[in-house]
Amino acid sequence: MTGEQYLILAAVLAAGVAAFHDWRTGEIPNWLTLGGLAAAGLGRVTLGYLSGGGSGALRGLLTAVAALVLCGLIPFLLFRVGAMGGGDLKLLVAVGVFLGPLIGVEAQMYSFIIGAIYAPARLAYQGKLLQTLGNSALLVKNVFVPKAKRRELPTEMMSELRFAPSVFVASLVIALLYWGAA
Repeated sequence: MTGEQYLILAAVLAAGVAAFHDWRTGEIPNWLTLGGLAAAGLGRVTLGYLSGGGSGALRGLLTAVAALVLCGLIPFLLFRVGAMGGGDLKLLVAVGVFLGPLIGVEAQMYSFIIGAIYAPARLAYQGKLLQTLGNSALLVKNVFVPKAKRRELPTEMMSELRFAPSVFVASLVIALLYWGAA
């Protein structure tokens, strides 16, 4: 196996463990996300060092930092507006650093697509799809009306989606797409 394949495998394993925890408890442990992020950065630096010595290690570090920034930007914005949990943010960043900036962003895109397909199907199965669509319309409408005329939506009316399983499936897709090229 090549070094890149080890990093892809590590991304799939981290996402798989996170998906298991998220599915069962609704939380993704910090030891997994922050530990994964540290391991991914160390893996990038080590892989760079093995391929190019000191300059390769620097290149690996810069790749890890670029992946951290690029893969963290959109999830961070979603986290700030309350549309994503902190564990999901940290997981997407860790997976992105394992995969590198470009493939990490691609994995993130697949995660969002998978979540966008899964969420309505799950809500329809639970009989909550129409209510959730109405709540979503209210949230969008609130953006365009003055603050005094906004209708607040109680948190218990909001639907929750456990996102780590989508990240896991996306990391499997990435592994299938890039395993031979790595």
